[in-house]
Amino acid sequence: MSASIEVILTHEHTDFDALASLLGAALLYPQALPVLPRRLNRNVHGFLALYRNHFPFITHKDVPVGKVTRAILVDSRAVNWVRGMDKTTTLHIIDHHIEPEATLPRNATLQSEAVGANTTLLLEALLQGATKQTPLTLTAVQATLLALGIHEDTGSLTYPSTTHRDARCLAWLLEPDHGVNQEVVARFLNHPLNADQRALLDQLINNSDFHEIAGHTVVIAHARAPGYNDELSALVGRLRNYHETDAILMVVELDDVIQIVARSLTDDIDVGKIATAFGGGGHIRAAAAPVSDDMTLEAVVARVLHEVRRHARPAVTVGQIMSVGRPQSLDPTLSVQQAALLMSRYGHEGFPVIEKDAQGRETVLGVLTRREADRALNHKLGDHPVTRFMRAGSITISAEASIGELRKLMTENNWGQIPVVDAEGHITGIVTRTDLIKLWDETTLPTSHAPAISEKLQNVLTAQDLALLHLIGAEIENLNYTVYVVGGFVRDLLLNHTTQPLAALDMDIVIEGDAIAFARRMEQLYGGRVVPHRRFNTAKWIFDDPDAPVHTTSLAQDLDIDAATLRLPAHLDFVAARTEFYTAPTALPTVEEGSIKLDLHRRDFTVNTLAICLNPARWGELLDFYGGLRDLEDGVLRVLHSLSFVDDPTRILRAVRYEQRFEFKIEPRSLELLHDATELLDRVTPARIRHEFERIFQESAPARVLQRLDKLAVLSAIQPRLTITPAHERWFDAVLRAYNDPASRSEFTQAPLTDHYWGILAFTLDPAAQARFGERLGLQGNTQHVIQGLAILKAQESALLEPDVQPSQVAACLDPVSPAALSLAEILYADIPPIRDLLDAYLTHWQQVEAHLDGTDLLAMGIAQGPVYRTILSALRNGRMDGHIRTRAQAEQLARRIAGLDDIS
Repeated sequence: MSASIEVILTHEHTDFDALASLLGAALLYPQALPVLPRRLNRNVHGFLALYRNHFPFITHKDVPVGKVTRAILVDSRAVNWVRGMDKTTTLHIIDHHIEPEATLPRNATLQSEAVGANTTLLLEALLQGATKQTPLTLTAVQATLLALGIHEDTGSLTYPSTTHRDARCLAWLLEPDHGVNQEVVARFLNHPLNADQRALLDQLINNSDFHEIAGHTVVIAHARAPGYNDELSALVGRLRNYHETDAILMVVELDDVIQIVARSLTDDIDVGKIATAFGGGGHIRAAAAPVSDDMTLEAVVARVLHEVRRHARPAVTVGQIMSVGRPQSLDPTLSVQQAALLMSRYGHEGFPVIEKDAQGRETVLGVLTRREADRALNHKLGDHPVTRFMRAGSITISAEASIGELRKLMTENNWGQIPVVDAEGHITGIVTRTDLIKLWDETTLPTSHAPAISEKLQNVLTAQDLALLHLIGAEIENLNYTVYVVGGFVRDLLLNHTTQPLAALDMDIVIEGDAIAFARRMEQLYGGRVVPHRRFNTAKWIFDDPDAPVHTTSLAQDLDIDAATLRLPAHLDFVAARTEFYTAPTALPTVEEGSIKLDLHRRDFTVNTLAICLNPARWGELLDFYGGLRDLEDGVLRVLHSLSFVDDPTRILRAVRYEQRFEFKIEPRSLELLHDATELLDRVTPARIRHEFERIFQESAPARVLQRLDKLAVLSAIQPRLTITPAHERWFDAVLRAYNDPASRSEFTQAPLTDHYWGILAFTLDPAAQARFGERLGLQGNTQHVIQGLAILKAQESALLEPDVQPSQVAACLDPVSPAALSLAEILYADIPPIRDLLDAYLTHWQQVEAHLDGTDLLAMGIAQGPVYRTILSALRNGRMDGHIRTRAQAEQLARRIAGLDDIS
């Protein structure tokens, strides 16, 4: 019977990551034989020529005779067959190339994680299996090879696919105990080309064709190299560095095959798919394919170009990241002092200087940055025009330009703000260095999400409301505007927190353009009445005004619904995109016209900066300039800038409300800023604080929000003695249950729920603190009546707890208390049975007790009218409650005695 064998295999044209993976797997699976492929990259071949004896590698010829029961594939999914393998051999694949569409053989298992180097996966497994008793020990040569593997496939930790795990493993290898030889690493990573390679590289450089595809620069280089038998992968890297392109595809005709080798610097060009089309393989950034059929070199090059066009996704353009609309700019005659004031007001680092001619045409003269403005001010030259200190030049870019073009333009001219122009030279927006920096992290690249969002909108909106939004988007096009749904609706839609279906359009609709002009257009087309607010460029389109009826027939026709089923909301609000600035902490903002990007930037938290476009060509497209979607997915609440809570301290209350509602966490830096700004709550008007509390009261679990505010010392900043205890939480829950219970006393449910919540908060405060609390929050009317009633009751607690207290004494305590306060008191005193029972008895029986006599009876008895009536009637009611007076005769007798009349009965 033949021996059972396990082998470890990797791909041909072995690089250092594959060779190091072969070593890592051999250390992890010592029973398996690591088999070298037949073809090694030249630098790998040179390394093994020196250090082969330090490793357990064998060749194909050295595989012993026997049945290969298992093959472990590393850094590859293609089986490199060796003697003894057949279809029954099981495969275990360890590969860092993520290929979601790939199918595995039935007898294969896969271990695949997205790290920069496959070596990382093997070294992590070795370290995980190590213990203090049996630590992982490596020879210096082994550690050097593993380091070479990570270096090569991560570009020494510079490639976009590099992860913190790669860096952590390389750092472990570089610890002094492991003996990595850095000179050896440097020598073999930068292996010099031989004469044949240099000659082929020259030919490839001369035969390089440049193509602009989907906004990317792609080079396809070709050459004929008969008799060439060295590696090609080293050349494609040199060629890519030489041309500095987004992707390089090298096509070389060898003796018996045409070899394609491809590298990409962007995920938008998936060279793995391109190679697969030729029967090869690889991953999104690196791939290769041999073409062995009868195609000519020219035919292969043509097909490569076809496959690139097929698989390349559009590059990110300036238009996707710029701020749309005419940018904030400086007139050439403006002084540096005035420009510096604008920079401070809007928080910008610079403005373009733009000149208009008599026909209104605009020309960019230059840009003035904050640095130049500060220097001029330091030299007492603030009264000079901005043209004296600006960086002169007419630097502009088109919205269709690629990010590469933008980066080059900014680098060459050192401009951080570049105006965006259309084909006629009209300024349509601006793009800044900050916009560009956000693309460093590829997770923030603009992604439409349109299909998924379109489906969500269809699920949560009524058919009519969805049609109305489509109509708004279509009509916007006629004015050359753009329209978005923004803010809370978008946030809740993405969190699946919307109720389905929505009965009416309850959302913020923001227009990049003249909101009033658009509303007037809709009024002309479909009737209704428009109420404009010119100061903020907002308009309310009213549908329920009987003096301005809606043209239901035409509107229903354009909505493609039956006019009989048309059900419109009371109104729709249209808001022009705007920006705002704060002249002082806690002051209300000053608002000016702006772009959608600036409009979103003025909002409180990143999760509220998301917008959905309604224009037909961009329907459902998600705008996410500030990482709101990522924070939604991570459950993080983050302010947009460090002065957010200073500008508006009520955002502190809002932050905690959102945190508790969505079960999010306030991001650590935002939490620091919250703590720093808490003292500013003292400057906020009572009405604004009260409004935020009442929004908290509308939450499903208001006590949880208040507990968090208490823990953060926010409540004490508003009222020093205000705190939240477990009793408060029970009271809040009980109030909400009672308020929603049809069996509750009418006195309870007739008062607003917020009045009861205010009463709970004030209940545990002493009288002086209650007064300050009511004043600080501006509590008035019925709310104060509830709080004052509870204060009266609290002051009478000791009297109510007296043994053998009489009903009349209870009534004397409770009669001055408002009905709403009494109903709430039943909840507040639920855990104090003596008072709870007295309250119940009073509300159920004693409160309804009346004296046997009234004023008319007293007058008929000959008792003169006066204050004595009140004394008599009170005594009669008390006597009846306490059981001393049971009949009318007894009541009349007591009345005469109090009035001083002789009893003649």
